Amino acid sequence: MSTDWTRQAPPISPLTPSHYVIKRSFWSFFERTFRVSTRDGQLTMLVRHPMLKLREEFTVWADEARSQPLLLIKSRQVVAINHCFDVTDAATGQMLGTVQKQGLKSIVRDRFKILDPVGSEIGSLEEQGASLLRRFIPLLPSHHQVFIGGQVAADIQQKFRFFTKEFVVRLDPSAVDPRFVMACALLALIAEARREDR
Repeated sequence: MSTDWTRQAPPISPLTPSHYVIKRSFWSFFERTFRVSTRDGQLTMLVRHPMLKLREEFTVWADEARSQPLLLIKSRQVVAINHCFDVTDAATGQMLGTVQKQGLKSIVRDRFKILDPVGSEIGSLEEQGASLLRRFIPLLPSHHQVFIGGQVAADIQQKFRFFTKEFVVRLDPSAVDPRFVMACALLALIAEARREDR
């Protein structure tokens, strides 16, 4: 496990508080929109995730006008059981890490490996709670956790709301670059949305 990378202080980032809210609409036709805000409502990330592209590739923006790109997230494969999603800094092109979906292990419970920029496994992303029951009753709130170096780097808990999906994220900014941890959280919620749309 790459301990040096996990202990690095995260760079200056718009993600510095420890609590965030992610919201998306229940209904989507051509794209899913995720908005990440601080608890006082300040937008920090925006994702418009296309639903009809063969290879998953999308940008995480810092503003509603989509004029300030933060991250690029791209799948390495068009079709695969264990998709790898590379997360890079949009301004510098620097690789922040990779999130690898565990396809067969995710049938009952979503599971992902988290890799550092050189491909070493440094953590995991896992669905928590009554995951099997949620496969049959999607209205049940979801719960995911990001683990880095054996510690919880983020806790993503869904709050029941009418007409919208809302998730409260408790983030440990000291774990790794908080932008990468939030990208992990967004990929978990995108995987969940894709499953619900089937």
